[in-house]
Amino acid sequence: NRYTMIKKEIWGRIIRDFHQKDLPKLIERETRIDHETPINRAMSLIGPRRAGKTYLMFQTIKQMPEEIEKNRVLYVNFENDLLFGCGREDLRNMIETYYEIYPENRKNKAFIFLDEIQNVNGWEVFVRSILDTENAQVFIGGSSSKLLSKEIATQLRGRTISSPVYPFSFREYLKAKGFEIKKYPSSYEKSKLLNLLGEYLLHGGYPETVLFEKEKILKEIWDVTIYRDIVERYGIKNIKVLRLLIKSLKSSLYFSTHKFYNFLKSMGITVSKNTLYLYMQYLEDALVLYPLKKFSPSYKEVEQSMPKIYLVDNGLLSVEEFQSKGRLMENLVMMHLVRDGFEVNTNLFYYKSKDSEVDFILKEGAKIKQLIQVTYASDRDEIEKREIKGLINAGDEVKCKNLLIITWDYEEDIEAEGKTIKCLPLWKWLKAGRTSA
Repeated sequence: NRYTMIKKEIWGRIIRDFHQKDLPKLIERETRIDHETPINRAMSLIGPRRAGKTYLMFQTIKQMPEEIEKNRVLYVNFENDLLFGCGREDLRNMIETYYEIYPENRKNKAFIFLDEIQNVNGWEVFVRSILDTENAQVFIGGSSSKLLSKEIATQLRGRTISSPVYPFSFREYLKAKGFEIKKYPSSYEKSKLLNLLGEYLLHGGYPETVLFEKEKILKEIWDVTIYRDIVERYGIKNIKVLRLLIKSLKSSLYFSTHKFYNFLKSMGITVSKNTLYLYMQYLEDALVLYPLKKFSPSYKEVEQSMPKIYLVDNGLLSVEEFQSKGRLMENLVMMHLVRDGFEVNTNLFYYKSKDSEVDFILKEGAKIKQLIQVTYASDRDEIEKREIKGLINAGDEVKCKNLLIITWDYEEDIEAEGKTIKCLPLWKWLKAGRTSA
């Protein structure tokens, strides 16, 4: 039987409570969302749980022009326990209650923020209806890649502009710590900078970890991600297999589902390979897991390649699991490439051939834009010859001269075999933002 419909009294209380409370203090994010679009489209903010989508919505509300009164804003978070089981009919009740309280806003443009909207069945139909019938700008936020899928785009008839939200970038992390990178840092400032980079490398950039107890929060984020986004949403019964899968994904850079399947079999655990692939997909849909495929001109070879495993944040990778500095650096670089707009397995891959192996290969259309190697090195002697040789060989093989080694703290151009390899410290590369080729 259908649950009891959410009463208008509850909607009224939620709406009025938001208008009477002050917005919390914010650490301003670099991602900026325009309060309205020139065309009538919904703005969607998508990212993993606890990455700061709600606060980015609040930031957008705070940055609205002064002439827009707060009552023209409707903000609802569908994680609210009063809204459990909320459906499409309830959303219609919500908007009617809002306009009953503020009838003048049917003429004045309203700004509707729907947070964690993926919890509501049929939300797409409601949003499309609002875009078609009301004088309103709609913002939607959620913790699932399903909100970015082609199915949703089809249901909204292409009427959405998406903006991904990730944990703090290094620049945002430094801002949260009150540290500014000077053009010419003193010895003390340089030491402080590398110390902060070491913290960021290990604990990542989830906003709460900057301010509170890191280990406890990261464990909690894992548990919420596992149980709420995956176990509850998909009705997973074999929680032990899911936990073993996550542990295995964190413990090795390359991941073979076939080998993991055999490992479970040797432990007397019966599970199908299809189930393992499903669990992997669930982690991807929760925007936690980023499996990177090998570059190849052959689509079939790309799909059949063994993926390299990256997580959305270094804190999730390192909590309760020792990781080498090299692995942590590589994960950091990967996620900053994603944050800067590169799409996994579309224009971002790893490269491996008989004579070379390179951490990242960046494409621009059909052309190879840049090859990137990542190494935990602070001087020339710490950069292994095989890394230089592998980069040069790969450059020859894919016809790319733009070769980069991201180091811990070494900056110099290396001349080898008639090629120039640029070496850049991690902090400088992170500070610059999207790689320039």
